Amino acid sequence: MKQCNLHLKPHNSFVFAIVLLTVFLIFNGCKEKDEKQEQALLEAKVCKPKAEKITEWDEYTGRFEATDFVEVRARVSGYIDHVNFTDGQTVKKGDVLFIIDQRPFLIALQQAKAAFGEANANLKQAQDNFTRVESLRESGAVSIEEYDRRQQGRARSQASLQLAQARVDEAKLNLEFTKVRAPISGRISRDLVNEGNLINGGTANSTILTTIVSTDPIYFYFTGSEADFLKYSRLDQKGERNSSREEANPVFIRLQDEKEYAHEGKMNFVDNQIDQNTGTIEARAILDNKDGLLEPGMFGRARLLGSAEHQAIMIPDEIIGTNQSVRYVYTVNDANEVSVTNVELGPLHTNGLRIVRNGLKANDKIVTSNIQKIRPGITISPVEGQIVAVNE
Repeated sequence: MKQCNLHLKPHNSFVFAIVLLTVFLIFNGCKEKDEKQEQALLEAKVCKPKAEKITEWDEYTGRFEATDFVEVRARVSGYIDHVNFTDGQTVKKGDVLFIIDQRPFLIALQQAKAAFGEANANLKQAQDNFTRVESLRESGAVSIEEYDRRQQGRARSQASLQLAQARVDEAKLNLEFTKVRAPISGRISRDLVNEGNLINGGTANSTILTTIVSTDPIYFYFTGSEADFLKYSRLDQKGERNSSREEANPVFIRLQDEKEYAHEGKMNFVDNQIDQNTGTIEARAILDNKDGLLEPGMFGRARLLGSAEHQAIMIPDEIIGTNQSVRYVYTVNDANEVSVTNVELGPLHTNGLRIVRNGLKANDKIVTSNIQKIRPGITISPVEGQIVAVNE
C-alpha cells in the first residue's frame, strides 16, 4: 500500500494564518460590541415624581421669651431682714419673697394711730362746743360770730380726723409693703440683694431685688421679610390663607437638638409696621410649656403655614444636579434614552422631598439611582420604582 504524506506548502500556511487572524478579529469585534452594548444598557432605577395635594410651610428662626417679666422692687426703703425663697425656684403670685425690717414702720403706725386718737378727741370737743351754741342761736343768746367760729372749729376737727385716718392707712400700707411679694407666678432668679443691705424703694430708682419670668405659656418671637408679609397678604385677599392677625394659624417649632417639629403653638401677634432698617416685620407665636422644657432666650426653628392646599410635584433632593445656577434631573423617554430636564425648585416639604415648581410633569420618568454613571444620550435598562417620602 502506497503511503501518502501531506505537507503544507508555504502558500497554504500563509492562507491558513490569514483565516485564523480574521476569525480572531471578528470574535474580538463582536466581544467589544457586546461590551459596549452592555455598558450602554446600564441598569438604573426610574420613578415618577410624587404628586399629591400638600400645604406648604415656611421656616423661620427665632427665640423664646417669657410671657411676663417682672423686676421685683420694694415700695419702701429699709434694711433687708430676711430672704424668703431659694434661688431659681418656682413661686406663686402673692408669695413673700423679702421682708424689710418692720420696726420703724410699726413705730410709724403707732404714731399715726395716736394722732388719730388725738384728732378724734378734738373733734368730739369741737362737736360739743358747737352743740351748746346751736341751742342758743334761736333765742339770740349767742352772737353770730361765736356761732360761726364754733361751727368752723368743728369742720377743722373733722378734716384733721380725716387726715389722721389717712396717715394711719398710709402707715398700715407701708408696714404691709415691708413684705415684698411676688407680683406674678413663675420662676424666680437669684436674690440680687442679700440680708442686711439697705435698699431704696418707692421711687424710679428703687433697688432691683430679683426678677421673675412666667414661662407657661411661653412666647416665640421671629421676624419675616417684607416679601413674606406681602405673600401672606395676597393669600389672605384671595381667601386661600387667613391672616395671622385675624386667625391663630398653627406653628410648629423644633429645638437645636431635635429633628422633628414637635412643639405646637399658634400665632397670636403680628407687628403693626415693617422695620425700615431691616425690612422685616416681627411676629409671635404662643405655646404651652407645662413641662417647663422651654426657657426664655432659647433658640428654635419654626414652621408657619405658607400656602393653601394645592397639587404639587416632589422629588428627592439628592437626585438634583447643578450646572452653575441651573438645577436639573435626568429623565428617560419611551425608548429609555436619557436626557437632561431643567427644573425650577421650591422649598423642602415636611415629608423631606423637594417641591418642583416647573419643569416636570406627573407622568415624567426620572432617574433616581446610579446618578454618577448616567450621561445624557445613553440608553439604560430601567427598573421601575416609586419615590418614598423621607418620613414614611
